Amino acid sequence: MNRLIKSAALAAALGMMATTGFAQEVTLRFQHFVSPKSANPKHFMQPWADKIEADSDGRIKVELYPFMQLGGKAPSQYDLIRDGVVDGGWVIPGYQPGRFPEVEAMEMPFMTTKSGEEASAAAWIFTEKHLMDDFRDVHVIATHMHGPGIVHAKGSAPQMLEDFDGLRLRGPSRPATMLLNKMGAVPVGMPVPAFPEALSKGVLDGGVITWEMSPSLKLNELTDSHTDVSGDKALYNLFFVWAMNKAKYNSLPDDLKAVIDANSGAMASAWAGRAHDTGDVDGRDLMIEDGNEIAVLSPEETARIQALGDDVIAEWIVEADGKGLNGQQLIDDARAAVEQTIGIGSSN
Repeated sequence: MNRLIKSAALAAALGMMATTGFAQEVTLRFQHFVSPKSANPKHFMQPWADKIEADSDGRIKVELYPFMQLGGKAPSQYDLIRDGVVDGGWVIPGYQPGRFPEVEAMEMPFMTTKSGEEASAAAWIFTEKHLMDDFRDVHVIATHMHGPGIVHAKGSAPQMLEDFDGLRLRGPSRPATMLLNKMGAVPVGMPVPAFPEALSKGVLDGGVITWEMSPSLKLNELTDSHTDVSGDKALYNLFFVWAMNKAKYNSLPDDLKAVIDANSGAMASAWAGRAHDTGDVDGRDLMIEDGNEIAVLSPEETARIQALGDDVIAEWIVEADGKGLNGQQLIDDARAAVEQTIGIGSSN
């Protein structure tokens, strides 16, 4: 009888250990390519990592590595995640021109509003409709966009379309460089980590990027003026993916997959967009504090640039059709997603 009691007690103890001490614990290493003090890492990535840890009762630990510390270059981030070099990370599809052509519909000139949260909610709608197959090699957690792209330049702020003529400006994506070219500038495709050095060495006269990235790139020191377009639409925008290695995700037990899933999709995408909106306010304020020139193009000059943006879209549709895509439908669906999300921003 004593042996039976001891056996039962041992079995109970082992069962308890199996559900507690032996519960699977996982460390996920996510990588990005900017300063941890910039808006997305500060207001989205780190809070997201903290929430994953809290929601999993500490069983999932997400480690964030800035500046590509785990290896590789920013343009190869998608492949690093796909191949399991990192467990997850931040991807800009536009850094590999032509590889993800459908993404570009969301990046067209004057496509999105100036709210990163609204644009990101639209990005997720568009992703679910068109892009899941494009990103099938990874596990997509969120897709999002930033706030308005701003022209940052050395010297006085451009006031007219002609003022862009000959300016060597950094562009982050193919749609952005297509627009800059039509504006008379000399576009230079370049990932964000290379931007400050190119400015400091005189390779560039400026470039387009958000307000929120300005402080971490020291644009208050490297440039003199910051120019936005008038109206409620952004000059350009950029598409991002927050993704995880598919095999790593599939290796998780169902309850830990559920934690990732609960912090994915529309909720996480809008959250990432809000992070950019928060950073945009801080970035703009710093440029003002440092005495840099802040300018907004007139409605008339903005309309001239928007007409060039319409030309970019028309040419892109023809090009997309030539690749076997339905270019007009992609543009229509991107615009519909944007219209569907107007007004959802936390500031509205």
